[in-house]
Amino acid sequence: MSQTKAPLPFDLTEPQKMLRKMVRELAERYVAPRAAEIDERDEYPEDIYKLLKGHGLLGIFFPEEYGGGGMGFFGGCIAIEEIARFCSNSPLPIVLNMLSSRVIDLSGSPEQKKHYITGLAKGDLRGSYALTEPHAGSDAGNIRTRADLEGEEWVINGQKAYCTGPDKADFITVAAKTDPSAGTRGITYFIVPTDTPGFSIGRHERKMGMRGVSTCELNFENAAVPKENQIGVLNKGFKTAMIGFNQMRPAIGSRAVGLAQGCLDYSLDYAKEREAFGVPISQHQAVQFMLADMFLDIEAARLLVYRAAALVDAGKIGKENARYFSAAKTFAADMAMKVAIDSIQVLGGAGYMKDHPLERFMRDAKQIQIVEGTSQIQRIIIARNLLDL
Repeated sequence: MSQTKAPLPFDLTEPQKMLRKMVRELAERYVAPRAAEIDERDEYPEDIYKLLKGHGLLGIFFPEEYGGGGMGFFGGCIAIEEIARFCSNSPLPIVLNMLSSRVIDLSGSPEQKKHYITGLAKGDLRGSYALTEPHAGSDAGNIRTRADLEGEEWVINGQKAYCTGPDKADFITVAAKTDPSAGTRGITYFIVPTDTPGFSIGRHERKMGMRGVSTCELNFENAAVPKENQIGVLNKGFKTAMIGFNQMRPAIGSRAVGLAQGCLDYSLDYAKEREAFGVPISQHQAVQFMLADMFLDIEAARLLVYRAAALVDAGKIGKENARYFSAAKTFAADMAMKVAIDSIQVLGGAGYMKDHPLERFMRDAKQIQIVEGTSQIQRIIIARNLLDL
């Protein structure tokens, strides 16, 4: 009796396969040769930004109505993963477009969406995002940056920390307290152009990894923006931001998957060439087990990320699915760190040297465990979601 073959879970569509092939070829040709230099020189890869812009990848996940590629977050994750196989810095222009647009996309006005999302999608605008402060990271309700309505303007005062890429941004999506006594129920988001008087970029952090895109302090001293730069309903920004983070977590997870895949690819090639005790080290069971474990973990993480991305594109981004978004980010981030460490072990002493990319991958992997909510915070989210707390 004949049976109809069902599609495999997350089997890529033809457009998705074509996207993966195109991005992989671009990454191999243009990103791979630049990856070590980007890290070594500690400077923004403007050439990579232009490459992504020229091939429509900056807006690959945005709807076509805003000038995007219409391939959803799943398509965005595919592109991020393929680029991250060679360089964790290089997909960040796509990630920052996702991050800076989330609150606008979810609760912005039609005018805000048309101007900012279209600008990001076409590469005419660059955005950044600011929530964290020196004394408030995961505890978002403790932010102290204030926004006070004075006539027709919101006047913002405060300081932000660990903001990614603000020195290249045209605008920053900024969280501020509009009701200081209300905790998370008193947060509103604002669009702050970087040429706003009273806004300035402070210290550029000296980082262990992810050195190709800046991380900076931001200062707001009576920085005034028009009332129309308020995003969404007054004091409702926190809930919208949390939904936006749900959308972002598979994107961060895809960076981790790409990084880990790059480590495995490099380890496989090295293990086939390096000899010990008269044979390639790939013939030693100890090395084979390490390679097999890398593969197992990467495949599991990839499926978690794909499931989360599919939920985003299906619009199922609420609290009821928070466990899946956090699981994708957490498992992938922790997996990438483990794979990076093990890949160095496969190379032995050579893996510790900058002649090989694995020490760079390890430094970059550590950032993924921290950014967009640490692995520990994600586990709290998962547990509370399971327990319906």
